[in-house]
Amino acid sequence: MAITLTSLSDLAAHGFDDIIDARAPAEYAEDHLPNAISLPVLNDAQRAEVGTIYKQVNPFTARKLGAALVAQNVATHLQTVLADKPGGWRPLVYCWRGGQRSGSFALILSQVGWRVETIAGGYKAWRALVVKALYDTPFPCPVVVLDGNTGSAKTEILNLLPARGVQVLDLEGLANHRGSLFGAMGPQPSQKAFDCALAMAISRLDPARPVVIEAESSKVGNVSLPPEIWKAMRAAPRLAIVTPLRARAQYLVRAYADMVADGPRLAAVIERLRPVHSAEQIALWQAQALAGDFATLAEGLMQQHYDPRYNRHRERMDASYEDVAAEDLAPDDLTRLADQIAARVLQG
Repeated sequence: MAITLTSLSDLAAHGFDDIIDARAPAEYAEDHLPNAISLPVLNDAQRAEVGTIYKQVNPFTARKLGAALVAQNVATHLQTVLADKPGGWRPLVYCWRGGQRSGSFALILSQVGWRVETIAGGYKAWRALVVKALYDTPFPCPVVVLDGNTGSAKTEILNLLPARGVQVLDLEGLANHRGSLFGAMGPQPSQKAFDCALAMAISRLDPARPVVIEAESSKVGNVSLPPEIWKAMRAAPRLAIVTPLRARAQYLVRAYADMVADGPRLAAVIERLRPVHSAEQIALWQAQALAGDFATLAEGLMQQHYDPRYNRHRERMDASYEDVAAEDLAPDDLTRLADQIAARVLQG
């Protein structure tokens, strides 16, 4: 039996024990439903082979081979991953369009005796809901943007706000990137996977309450912000953390400990600035990195690279700014800053 999803929240409401993605591993890797597990009925090579036969030989021969491969792969899943599932287990199975791949898998599972369902329209229908939420619907909450120059501890303060009763949307966490050239934290999600995670996070927000979002450009690393959220951020009032350059540099050395501990990685990132800075400037920064003079390096990068860009960006923004001053960014200072910002947000 196929269920029809009409909103992103429908999935959790059904209460399935497991959500099974029957598509090929490459399709799953690009994006999948939240918490879905990958149990492909055809692997990437098999899917390509069946598709080639379908086009170059005939559909009947392709379906016959496909059926044999699906049966073999589902048998393997039954003997391994699904071997210990109890009689009352209730799975949801989906594929690209909710057709043969998920239908074949679900038929076999139902013959075992499990109460299995599929998604009408498959992943494609789910993706349509994500697109509608992000690209066709205005952002649902009043937005307050947490702003401030590079090194002003915006992300850390953002993560302190939920404990103070403020709802937040952590774009950098969803994108697995700290937002700057030095901000890589590992592999980023694909655009579709980022969209999915973002749409789910937005669906959990209370539209009646403001949400704090850290200031970003229209891209966070390699993923782009959907137009509706970017429009809401550009029009939102901003709370800008203002703190001395020295304090920001010291904070950056702590916050980017992974970067300063990896000399070749740091040197490689500095090298990427060569198109926009002189050879002498790049050589100076590389020498400071090699000498371990990270605070001086951070000050120079902010003075020569990041602050001028931030100031030009701020001049283009049609938004109101309210400064929140901090003399230092030690842990106690961050606690006080979070208290101040939470109070301002909650007071409206």
